[in-house]
Amino acid sequence: MRCPQCGEKNSQVKDSRPSEDDTVVRRRRECAACGARFTTFERVQLRELVVVKRSGKHLPFDREKLVRSISIATRKRDIDIVTIETLVDEITRKLEKQSMAEISTRRIGLLVMEALKQVDDVSFVRFASVYHDFQDVGDFSDFLEELSGKAEE
Repeated sequence: MRCPQCGEKNSQVKDSRPSEDDTVVRRRRECAACGARFTTFERVQLRELVVVKRSGKHLPFDREKLVRSISIATRKRDIDIVTIETLVDEITRKLEKQSMAEISTRRIGLLVMEALKQVDDVSFVRFASVYHDFQDVGDFSDFLEELSGKAEE
């Protein structure tokens, strides 16, 4: 593991701890060259995922991009980073368990909205507004009407 301070490749693990749900191992490391301490996280990856964008472009799945997107949707809401990380872990697991290695951005967006709906309605609507590319207030009101209609059923 390369040191974030000096770039040295040699570091020593000082402490390892599993996460609460045993899906991540947190490691405290110390650089052999400069003595800087830093933390790494180790996760199981079931398969390499490729994201197919609307334009048809293929990109490797980026877990951190998903964390950023959900963090933006949940900004200024009472949702901590642990909850966001848990959501991302669950979404990633669902994607990895699918039979296909190529996943559309549409599928990812639907999984994120499904997860956010369970956690916080405001964050769900924020994410949906970007995902559905709302252009004006009318788009918002139509979406909210559709939601309230489904809630009454």
